[in-house]
Amino acid sequence: MKIPQIGAPVRGSSTGRPVMVLLDLLGRRMTLRVLWELRGGPLTFRALQDAAETNPAVLNTRLHELRGAGLVAHDGGGYRLTEDGAALLDLLLPLVDWSEGWSRRLETVLTPAGRE
Repeated sequence: MKIPQIGAPVRGSSTGRPVMVLLDLLGRRMTLRVLWELRGGPLTFRALQDAAETNPAVLNTRLHELRGAGLVAHDGGGYRLTEDGAALLDLLLPLVDWSEGWSRRLETVLTPAGRE
């Protein structure tokens, strides 16, 4: 799979609008997990592979895409979030809080006592 590019067609969009390109990238297997695992600081390839519980081929592909998108960089300390990558993660963190509440609300609806 090629790196999504703004202005070029991506999954779900023929226009390549920035938000659609981002959603295509984030929707790829292990992309969000890689970003999440890098939230605490740089990790070597092997440490990131272990933390993300993925295989080297998938991780290599995701890192290539994330580096191409300017969200992850590599230096002597390993792979790390760029300024844009950290800003994106900050925007995604409220979704974690929202999803926890959503899960609790669904649980009350889906439990035997909450079923209609």
